Amino acid sequence: MTRKTQLDVPAGMQRISRRFERWRRSHRGRLPIPEGLWASAAAVAREHGVFRTSKVLRLEYGKLKRMAEASGRSPQPTAPTAFLELMPQRVVAADCLIELEGPRGKMRIQWNGVTASDLAGLIRVWESA
Repeated sequence: MTRKTQLDVPAGMQRISRRFERWRRSHRGRLPIPEGLWASAAAVAREHGVFRTSKVLRLEYGKLKRMAEASGRSPQPTAPTAFLELMPQRVVAADCLIELEGPRGKMRIQWNGVTASDLAGLIRVWESA
């Protein structure tokens, strides 16, 4: 890389760029790029953008984009997750006015300190009557 080009390349990308240059100098022909280098390039692409990274590292844009997206996803857990019990919070309304209408007529109830489970129980009783 020339001095001017090095100034345009972000510091986080220069290290991986040097690794790619060393690998390219040591290999002739059309050998596949090692997975470790691709993984490093994908990490840099997530930080600095796929287009810019593909230009600086001279990589195929489409493959780099796929690798950056795939490695950006969180891996699936290998061990089963432990059971976590969630305790419902008791939400209490200060004042509630309930109007019910059914086959037996209408009912109007003013209820203080009603909870969702209390209300659900009242509705079940009203519907079954």
